[in-house]
Amino acid sequence: MSTEQTPVIEKPPPTDVPPHTREARFWSPRRTPAALVALLTLVVAGAFLYDIAAVPAHHPAMHWRRELARQLARQPLDSTWVLVGAGVAVALGLWLLTLAVTPGRRDILPMRRTHPDVRAGLRRDAAAMVLRDRAMEISGVRRVRVRLHRSRAHVLAISHFRELDEVRADLEATLNDAIRSLGLARPPRLSLHVLRPGKKV
Repeated sequence: MSTEQTPVIEKPPPTDVPPHTREARFWSPRRTPAALVALLTLVVAGAFLYDIAAVPAHHPAMHWRRELARQLARQPLDSTWVLVGAGVAVALGLWLLTLAVTPGRRDILPMRRTHPDVRAGLRRDAAAMVLRDRAMEISGVRRVRVRLHRSRAHVLAISHFRELDEVRADLEATLNDAIRSLGLARPPRLSLHVLRPGKKV
């Protein structure tokens, strides 16, 4: 029985898989950041508008606004607190811009469309579980670890009996079939490692 590590196998998706379709990722609604920004904007803008509208009605400006204007007039631009505040504002703005222009939902993999008006997605952890369960059906496989990305499926299998080449061939065929059955718009490439117990990648 061979105890040597088999080479890493990296195969493209099977040739009978339909051509890749460029399905866009699902956009995250991001309700919590949107609600926080809207609430903060409402509170700040409401306070300023109320105070500004009260001054023409012969009411004195609120103490906090007078104190804020006085402190801003006294602070030099190179003050530590001014620089820290500017840095926080820039970081917050960049974070909000990133949320606005990126789809998010990296945990959902787009699936091929079977109907033009219907979009479907598969959770990344569910797809990895399918691959792991299919791999565990192979005789000789003791343990399997799957890390699934958008373009590649990394599979590490531990085999405690049978020849590694035989286990690897069975895993390759089974996992390629499993990847095809997922129905993903962009089937990931298979990166397969088969090791004996106690071996390291």
